Amino acid sequence: MKILMVLTSHDQLGNTGKKTGFWLEEFAAPYYVFKDAGVQITLASPKGGQPPIDPKSDDPGAQTDATRRFQADAEARRELASTRTLDQVDVGDFDAVFYPGGHGPLWDLAEDKRSIALIEAFDRAGKPVGAVCHAPGVLRHVKGADGQPLVKGRNVTGFTNSEEEAVQLTNVVPFLVEDMLKQHGANFSRTDDWGSYAITDGLLVTGQNPASSEAAAHALLKLLSK
Repeated sequence: MKILMVLTSHDQLGNTGKKTGFWLEEFAAPYYVFKDAGVQITLASPKGGQPPIDPKSDDPGAQTDATRRFQADAEARRELASTRTLDQVDVGDFDAVFYPGGHGPLWDLAEDKRSIALIEAFDRAGKPVGAVCHAPGVLRHVKGADGQPLVKGRNVTGFTNSEEEAVQLTNVVPFLVEDMLKQHGANFSRTDDWGSYAITDGLLVTGQNPASSEAAAHALLKLLSK
């Protein structure tokens, strides 16, 4: 079994002068769920090479068992440092795709034509697509086979407006994930802020926040085991 994980290459938090990127737990938790299940993982990003880690997700207070395991895993760190570019991946080589979040994807992956085409190709091939936290934002311009937004009429979740408000970035991000999904006709649901919540609709898996990363990864694996 082979899963493609796509990470952001964007490291600027709007006009704040601060850094962003992908959220470490949202990469590490699914990475080890997949790895421990015997999955072959390939990492990719728009620019290739080392994707930027959101510095806040590397703070001592943000660490989890998965992030600590990653820090001690030289092989995983080498893999992360040498991601392929999106031009170097072929949907035919993989059984599913998974997008970790962090604020970075809202700027690059949500608008990247290669990423949009990649997700549409996975969808047309009947292969699962997973995204957690801010990463459901990558579905912003993705269309289904009927030409309608892929999320239209689908049950989805993602980083909530109240969670964005809590981290005080409502006016910094290019769009709010919850608002965008609702505007595209999705049936958006959620649990309490920072609680674990993942939802599957057909071959689409979405998770609400960092705490939902593991649940979303398990949901993707469940689809692949059918």
